[in-house]
Amino acid sequence: MTNCSKVILITGASSGIGFDSAQTLARQGHKVYAAARRVDRMEPLKADGVTIMKMDVTDGSSMAEGVKAVLATEGRIDVLVNNAGYGYFGAVENVTMEEARRQLEVNVFGLAELCRLVLPVMRKQGAGRIINTSSIAGKMVMPFGAWYHVSKYSVEALSDALRMEMKPFGVDVVLIEPGGIKTDWGIIAAKHLAESSKGTAYEKEALQEADLLHTAYSGRYLSAPSVVTHAISRAVNSHRPKPRYRIGRFATTAIWTHTILPARWWDRMMRKGMQMKLPRAMQDSGNL
Repeated sequence: MTNCSKVILITGASSGIGFDSAQTLARQGHKVYAAARRVDRMEPLKADGVTIMKMDVTDGSSMAEGVKAVLATEGRIDVLVNNAGYGYFGAVENVTMEEARRQLEVNVFGLAELCRLVLPVMRKQGAGRIINTSSIAGKMVMPFGAWYHVSKYSVEALSDALRMEMKPFGVDVVLIEPGGIKTDWGIIAAKHLAESSKGTAYEKEALQEADLLHTAYSGRYLSAPSVVTHAISRAVNSHRPKPRYRIGRFATTAIWTHTILPARWWDRMMRKGMQMKLPRAMQDSGNL
């Protein structure tokens, strides 16, 4: 693929990194189709020439219709950015199977289905690029995040297999692995954790972790969302993209530490870490 204008479909574009990435890619001259359930939140993107569409990544027909609409207009899809996803935290015992399945539907199966829908097109083109938003949560685990980690580990495995399978057809598969990024994700995860743990045997420790998450994601210690947008932009525009873009606060050090520590040491460190209070200097420090 060259650096010429590309037809790009990006999911989860109603807020945060998805919204910023759609806007950035459109301003670079690409033809961007931004998809999400909340179409009204994407209205401002129209000013940059982005085409917005309603899409629910838990609904197979919604995804199929979206891909069909892009192809009917453009005749091709050069890049798929799977950015839709969310985190629901809680003890394994406390999270219902309904909620667990929903998280996997959004974070894994919706992503996989969109890959399946665009792959025949990309194979026929002899070129294409799939960019999947993963996380360092797909490489390491913290307490009360089991189902979120399951989803991100799955994205890692699926993407690795897909990358090898699609290599002969000229299709690149790229993983974006953010570390600590200052978005509403941590605030929402903290809220879910507090709600799911109230009145249970896990309440004390869960509330400590929820408080830590809320404090970290409310301050200025974590990396700016722009580092993720920049990584997605590089993955789109590079002639030969990396298999992985690991970016943001803690991304490299956390995975390295998880790799070298014995399991019991990691477990102890995570349990102690979730009980700590962030110093005010860390809460108020600037973005990376």
